[in-house]
Amino acid sequence: MDRYVRHLALAMVAMFFILLLHLTYLQVLKAHELYLHPLNPRLKLVEEKTLRGSMLDREGKVLARTNYSPGRPVREYPLGRAAAHITGYTSPKLGMSGLEAAYNGELLGLRGSLGYLNEFRQLQGMLRKGYSLGLTLDAELQRFAFRLLEGYRGAAVALNPRTGEILAMASSPSFEPQNIEEQWELLQDPRQGSPLLNRAIQGLYPPGSTMKLVVAIAALERNLNIAERRFYCPGYIEIEGRRLTCPRVHGNINFREALMYSCNVAFAQLAMEVGPTALKEVADNLGFNQDPDFDLPVATSLAPFTEDSDANLLAEGAIGQGKVLATPWQMAMVAAAIANEGLLMRPFLVAKIINDKEEVTREVTPRLARVVTSPSIASIVRGAMVSVVEEGTGQTAGIPGIRVAGKTGSAQNPQGKAHSWFVAFAPAENPRIAVSVVMENAGAGAEAAAPVAREIIAKALRR
Repeated sequence: MDRYVRHLALAMVAMFFILLLHLTYLQVLKAHELYLHPLNPRLKLVEEKTLRGSMLDREGKVLARTNYSPGRPVREYPLGRAAAHITGYTSPKLGMSGLEAAYNGELLGLRGSLGYLNEFRQLQGMLRKGYSLGLTLDAELQRFAFRLLEGYRGAAVALNPRTGEILAMASSPSFEPQNIEEQWELLQDPRQGSPLLNRAIQGLYPPGSTMKLVVAIAALERNLNIAERRFYCPGYIEIEGRRLTCPRVHGNINFREALMYSCNVAFAQLAMEVGPTALKEVADNLGFNQDPDFDLPVATSLAPFTEDSDANLLAEGAIGQGKVLATPWQMAMVAAAIANEGLLMRPFLVAKIINDKEEVTREVTPRLARVVTSPSIASIVRGAMVSVVEEGTGQTAGIPGIRVAGKTGSAQNPQGKAHSWFVAFAPAENPRIAVSVVMENAGAGAEAAAPVAREIIAKALRR
């Protein structure tokens, strides 16, 4: 009998310690996350008594601010629809999105020294104040990029490849964040084209021939002499009884011309030679198949090459079709890594946290995310990308007096015309901006996406 009592006592003690550990976990490790949960009623009371922090672009232009009328804070968004997917919205009824949600603790002044000061202010009956966010965004470039996309469903991402600073990240269609509650029912209408979806970071598309840049890096990593190789393109290639076609018969071409004319035959051959393991390794280094480290949630881009991948899957993946899917954000990272001599910098959107006295309390410094490839390989791919714009499929992206390196893409999909892709950077010899543009059902990359990328690059370089 004593043995059973002992066992029961030990079980009770064990359960007590498990309960104690769980409570400690909730009170210490998860306390802040639970406090900031949108379903926490205390948070609404805090919001009503807080002058929520502002969001500022890289030059100090206001992207979001709060005007505090007696008893009621009013949130304003001067850029409106142009930056709605970045700033997000905040609503007592609908919750939050974008940076409003991701940095809610900072904007409400709940973190750091300002959190303690706000507790004192609240006890004194004073208005609480939040931190402001200093963004890497260029408000004028953001507005311009959105204007270029209006009337289409698509997205554009522009960043500084040397630092990882996001300069613009536009998604269309969009919504008016200041009137989100009044628009809510209309925004749910399927005919509106999912305006709440941030296509720049959440839209997953077949990347089309822009994926050939990944294959090019993998092939050169395997054998640098690929740069001197010649291919023969009769307009198609037979793979395990299936015919993969090319836009046209290219005949005898070299590696540079294969990228310049976007030859499916050459890159299908290269993908099969390189194999799934090496392809996946390069794709992983560029950010595919993993959760990106960024200020906002980014959908995982997929390059699902495995040891069991057959020749058809490799060939389809090489031209950005089949099971390969990418966000515009991800393809901007591919362009940025090539532009930056094979070094991929960690992309970031929030550069500074600023307190209520306009003092910077935290500043993000650029840092390396990973080494993708060598400078020599990046240089070879860069040269071929320059040829794409100067002589090949991307001539509509050319800018007089500026050498642009780019790659077109036309992604087939079952919903009508192909999605139009273009990725680029400029000036090619000293890149200051890398861009990715996708436009749904807009046709070939040179027809729609390339001219948009050209205008974004030209605008950014002028600024």
